[in-house]
Amino acid sequence: MSRGSESQSAAERAYSHIRGQILDGEHLPGTMLGEAALATEIGVSRTPVRVALARLQDEGWIRIYPKRGAIVQGIDERTVAELADARYVLETTAVERASEPMRQRLAARLEEFIVEQRSAFAEADVARFIDLTLEFHRGFVEAGDNQVMLEMYALLSDRHRFSLFMISRRLLDRCDEIIAEHEALVTHLRSGDSAVFAATLRGHIEENAGPTH
Repeated sequence: MSRGSESQSAAERAYSHIRGQILDGEHLPGTMLGEAALATEIGVSRTPVRVALARLQDEGWIRIYPKRGAIVQGIDERTVAELADARYVLETTAVERASEPMRQRLAARLEEFIVEQRSAFAEADVARFIDLTLEFHRGFVEAGDNQVMLEMYALLSDRHRFSLFMISRRLLDRCDEIIAEHEALVTHLRSGDSAVFAATLRGHIEENAGPTH
């Protein structure tokens, strides 16, 4: 491997590591990240860490302060609202267009997710619940059998994950209500009542919105 390829590989590894920690709530908004500490933790030099931090700043996850480090950014109120609106449009549109056989197959699969979600809550395993929730809601978009819509939804997943980790305590406090809301969504999906599904989804998204500051 050439030196340039090695450097690119190290930068990619640093990027994936830091980004993963931010999305999983290990580095909360306001946390100061230092190049030297990150380089030691990841096992690379400071140069690939610097490249990774610049990339993360371009994506809006951090803000770099020269000679001081980088501060993890939160999600502002506008982003929360826009994320909710985008998810609502994609999920409801896909469900409205789903065929009867697709709805029934999806409903059966999502019921299995709910069983796993209940188990994750019982073990207070928020990370697992969030993973399951992301897959659960992606399922509604898959119902529309539209690859472009799926690609658009994938662009929202990082912010969705981040926002859920920011309210992890609230997720645990609302565990029974969240499971009931998921069960209601599957019931309306199975019945084919897209209007009621849409109304239920709107309330569910608003109740579980991410942080607004």
